[in-house]
Amino acid sequence: MLRALWTAASGMQSQQTNIDVIANNLANVNTTGFKKSRADFQDLIYQSLKTTGSPSTNTTQVPTGIQIGLGTRLAAVTKIFTSGDLTQTGNDLDMAIEGDGFFQIQMPDGTTAYSRAGAFKKDSTGRIVTSDGYPLLPEVVIPTNATKISVGNDGTVSVNQAGQTAPTNVGNIQLAQFANPAGLAAQGKNLFLPTDSSGNATTGTPGQTGLGTISQGFLEMSNVNVASEMVNMIVGQRAYEINSKAVQTGDEMLQTANNMKR
Repeated sequence: MLRALWTAASGMQSQQTNIDVIANNLANVNTTGFKKSRADFQDLIYQSLKTTGSPSTNTTQVPTGIQIGLGTRLAAVTKIFTSGDLTQTGNDLDMAIEGDGFFQIQMPDGTTAYSRAGAFKKDSTGRIVTSDGYPLLPEVVIPTNATKISVGNDGTVSVNQAGQTAPTNVGNIQLAQFANPAGLAAQGKNLFLPTDSSGNATTGTPGQTGLGTISQGFLEMSNVNVASEMVNMIVGQRAYEINSKAVQTGDEMLQTANNMKR
């Protein structure tokens, strides 16, 4: 009887985590470049009361054994790196990646982080930076007298300057890709860091070697589908209620057994 209580309790804990993940997805439905997460679960070890294939007589075997499951647990929370919808902003420094790849961002400690969010700005020196002031790599500096900024699909950054008729190339944006993007470690602020699971970054020119292209004046929105998340939330809520009902039923059965002893 106690087995049922602990089994159902593990189901309640798992569904609580599931709702936590869904809530974070919904909270970031309008976060630029956000990638939704999915909670993956696995069943726990089984208690074998009768082993399958054990002899029942000298010439026969048990065709099916008796195994009692002991619940579930969280196996992983996986990032889903499908592309989000693109929204047009018209801002020269807004960029979206159409396809695979990540922008390279230099962190304050000198390490390189990676992001799908392309809402860039200029700092006081003209460098292209994130909203937190972290510079884009390779570094691109916009001249102070630039009148127009153009970013090609291949990452070429050129500017029109006052007094000049021909545009001037001021840098080239390189993208990075990973063998296993789901293995990246989310750091918040739309940034990811590589891990042993993700593998090392491979950089290249946008539009080549499997990398996506860059669209200037667009932003990639979150890939969260509100309708799907709401359905998942309802399913998780109902699963939580069913597991809590199993706890209640187990408690009532224990109470019945206890009353019989009196």
